[in-house]
Amino acid sequence: MDSTSVKNSIIYYFSGTGNAQSVARWIREFAEQKNIPTKLVNIAELEKRKAGNIPESTLIGICGPTHGFNFPPILLRFIRRFPKSKNNRIFLLNTRAGMKMGKIFLPGLSGIALWLSALILKCKGYKIVGLGSIDLPSNWISVHPGLKEKVVRSIFEKRKKDTEKFIQKIFNGKKNLRTFRDIIQDTLIAPVAIGYYIIGRFIFAKSFIASKSCTHCNLCIEKCPVQAIKIVDDRCFWTYKCESCMQCMNACPQQAIETAHGFIFGFSFLFYAVILAGLYKLSNIDILIKTKLPPTVSEIALFAIEWGAYLFLLFAFYRIIHYLMRFRIFEKLVVQTSLTTYKFWRRYNLFKIFKNDPL
Repeated sequence: MDSTSVKNSIIYYFSGTGNAQSVARWIREFAEQKNIPTKLVNIAELEKRKAGNIPESTLIGICGPTHGFNFPPILLRFIRRFPKSKNNRIFLLNTRAGMKMGKIFLPGLSGIALWLSALILKCKGYKIVGLGSIDLPSNWISVHPGLKEKVVRSIFEKRKKDTEKFIQKIFNGKKNLRTFRDIIQDTLIAPVAIGYYIIGRFIFAKSFIASKSCTHCNLCIEKCPVQAIKIVDDRCFWTYKCESCMQCMNACPQQAIETAHGFIFGFSFLFYAVILAGLYKLSNIDILIKTKLPPTVSEIALFAIEWGAYLFLLFAFYRIIHYLMRFRIFEKLVVQTSLTTYKFWRRYNLFKIFKNDPL
């Protein structure tokens, strides 16, 4: 097989802040240099999130971000619904949290993002010709400050070249499975990925708050790819469907969306130090389970009860907090205990840095 055997290609992508979209566009740019017609498809804009029928001669690419060391649920659902095939070649690329220390570019971690999706597609009959990771700037500003603009630009410059090396090998008819180099660390981090998918993502879904700076333009609601934001008490309210893609924070012209760090930390302390301890003391549930069930079963039961109670009360408390934010003193308290409200917690906005378009 040579490069002429790739007659056309289609790249499906999902992107919250623009990283995965940039990679998809770079691939199209490289494909055009080889006269390979390439179509880009934003998964968030697909009807019912389904790909439809794909010609057998088409080279397929799927590109998305890494959320909790896995592909985000919207992308996983898309892959699960992908049509079956016998001869189609397909490659997977994930963007992950890249950093920079001095002149050294630091890689992120993929976890099960590529492995799980590749397994699903392999079972559907696809020929996996590429698995790779592109370490673009880490932008999960709910957890850490955004990177400086100079750093963002230097990372993009380097990773564009990495993307070209990856895809040129595939366009030349060869396999590029370089992600196998990361199999050890990906395996070690897999339990964290599973924990995030089962529990962690719901906690992050309740970390966003709209401050009084919100002008009710509803742009965040319109941009949300999973329709996770609605109006409650005349404020934007993030439901459990939120996947923390950060698209709302990028879209908000007033930067009115904050991460309620104080609320999450405060609630967690209250739950473990007061509520959970009180429940154990009143019901003696710890002793009850351990005496009547085998040790392994009792540990699983305790874990399920503990986290079930945590999530239930988290959602309830979040609703209360949301209501109380209509009062100025309480709204100010929530915002002032949010790290994202301070300048040192820089907001990484790709489209603002690159003047609306990274290309």
